[in-house]
Amino acid sequence: MSSMIGFANEEAAVIGLSRMYKQYGFRHFKMSKFEEYDLYSQNKDFLLGSSVITFTDTNGSLMALKPDVTLSIVKGSNDSFTELEKVYYSENVYRVDKGTHRFKEIMQLGLECIGDLDNYAVSEVIMLAKKSLDAICERNILDISHMGFLTGILENEDLSRRKMNVLVECIRSKNTIETENRCKEFGVSFEAANTLKALTSIYGPFDRCIEQLSKISINESTNRAVEELRNIYGVLKACGFGTGVNLDFSIVNDLDYYNGVIFNGFIDGVPNAVLSGGRYDNLMKKFGKKSGAVGFAVYLDQFARLMASDEEYDADVLLVYDKDADPKTVAKTVKEFTADGRSVKAQRFMREGLKYKTLVRVSGTEVKTVEADD
Repeated sequence: MSSMIGFANEEAAVIGLSRMYKQYGFRHFKMSKFEEYDLYSQNKDFLLGSSVITFTDTNGSLMALKPDVTLSIVKGSNDSFTELEKVYYSENVYRVDKGTHRFKEIMQLGLECIGDLDNYAVSEVIMLAKKSLDAICERNILDISHMGFLTGILENEDLSRRKMNVLVECIRSKNTIETENRCKEFGVSFEAANTLKALTSIYGPFDRCIEQLSKISINESTNRAVEELRNIYGVLKACGFGTGVNLDFSIVNDLDYYNGVIFNGFIDGVPNAVLSGGRYDNLMKKFGKKSGAVGFAVYLDQFARLMASDEEYDADVLLVYDKDADPKTVAKTVKEFTADGRSVKAQRFMREGLKYKTLVRVSGTEVKTVEADD
């Protein structure tokens, strides 16, 4: 297995990351495999895809196998301003696989922080996102942007929600020409249009790009977004997680759900994001709640594919012992190899086709290491 992957398998990742989240006061959230279909049908834009597996319950209600966990957490959350509701989850969700275009059961891990959010609470969630990436793979990138900066640019423009979303998509695709054309078509002011065009080229290390963002800020709302981003990055650096963090405004989400900082996480060897999250107060409002909310999900299926493709060996050490081998010698030898992190497959017979790095033979109390081509 590649040394770049921090966990041996999906189960180890769930255990390791769950332990991390517990250390920061997040409690485990457990839910049923299914919810009423209305919960998802009314919020399809929030989901990664619109396909949902449905069935009819014994009472005639239309139910669905859950494609998402966040909606269930929001639905059942308290609208409290006296304490934060901090939960993490490890749940199977059911979605259409991008490769096969068939439904697939996927293990999803994540956390949510709900309540009267302050700067530290938001920063802590993003710090845990970066810490999660570091635990998965030492070579990783966390890309961050802020929906508040976008809405701050557009707030004084006479635009419908549809037109706003069109401009958001132009920013997502980093298409400067299309952004300019759409701004002219929609009658966007000269200052706002120039700022939107400038956003399409902002990408790179946080320290450098935050200064670029500050220079194109045009009002109090965009200034607040810049200041929040600075504060978040300050917390990341103070906790030792300042490297591998980029500012990238091609990361945008639906304006109807997200309102603040948003982010995606990537690891070496996987083309798609293995982690995504953000602040979604607007989703809370859709449920009639006034609390703020921020969280992220880790898509274990993404880096599980990398684990599977990188497994070249059945074991680091193949230990073959004969019928006269001393069991205590076998056990001691296995212990010595596993103590330094190597995997050991101990068995009496040498099966053809096994792949290993080192072959060890035990006869009686004698231990002999054999070269691979012997």
